[in-house]
Amino acid sequence: MTKDKQPHRSRFHKAKDDAQFAKQATTTPQTADPAYKLAFQDKDFLLREDLRPVRFQLELLKPELLLDEAKIESTLVIYGSARIPEPDAADALETAATDDVQRNIARHLKAKAKYYDEARALARIASQIPCDADGNRNFVVCSGGGPSIMEAANRGAADEGRESIGLNIVLPHEQAPNRFVTPSLSFQFHYFALRKMHFLLRARAVAVFPGGFGTFDEMFELLTLIQTGKIKPIPIVLFGKEFWQRVVNFEALVEEGVVSARDLGLFRFVETAEEAWAIIQDFYANAEHH
Repeated sequence: MTKDKQPHRSRFHKAKDDAQFAKQATTTPQTADPAYKLAFQDKDFLLREDLRPVRFQLELLKPELLLDEAKIESTLVIYGSARIPEPDAADALETAATDDVQRNIARHLKAKAKYYDEARALARIASQIPCDADGNRNFVVCSGGGPSIMEAANRGAADEGRESIGLNIVLPHEQAPNRFVTPSLSFQFHYFALRKMHFLLRARAVAVFPGGFGTFDEMFELLTLIQTGKIKPIPIVLFGKEFWQRVVNFEALVEEGVVSARDLGLFRFVETAEEAWAIIQDFYANAEHH
């Protein structure tokens, strides 16, 4: 007798086959009722409140599987504002301002336009890292998939002809991934928690550019995870020392006794992509020597 070399699970029809069979079923009052739908094809069922744990699992699993299949071993995560213009568009903001308040805001945003170029440059540098012997990729650029600093990150990878990741979130107002995200690595999330988890699951370094509530949320959660020992330290670079020291009084946190002085060593301030990359390289060079 010839031994069946196929695993026993191959004897069953695949889910996609059964889904096709179900479409061919004769229409009767029974088959027409929603109760008869295959559970994994029943959107109304999957969107029930009771199915939230299942949706959590799916949202965790889908990007994980696709990133594994893309042989992405680690990422360089780039956080930053969705409002900072690229330098070529910076002057238009000030021109469009209609009062002193708007003009002042436009000037501040224009002053930060240089960070669009730095985010793009950092992404270009990281994207030059070759695949390892097994074809796995490291320091793959990963952004929130939106405009401004996020766009600059994906654009830098595209400059090098390399793939990059975009982790978008569903928001009440219309938004779409920026055009530089690799389509097969463009993911959409319903749950902020799962999106933030995917930012860090493969992160080998994180660059944080000036930003608002979302950037603060992601940055401080990362710092908290390292501070509390939930994840191992990774290099964290904050672009724009003047901005960060103006909007966050880190030293006051130490003086107030709510963080320790050593916690301020979890990140470094930088101004340029080259400076940031040197810090990232030094971090791992030192790690190899210990």
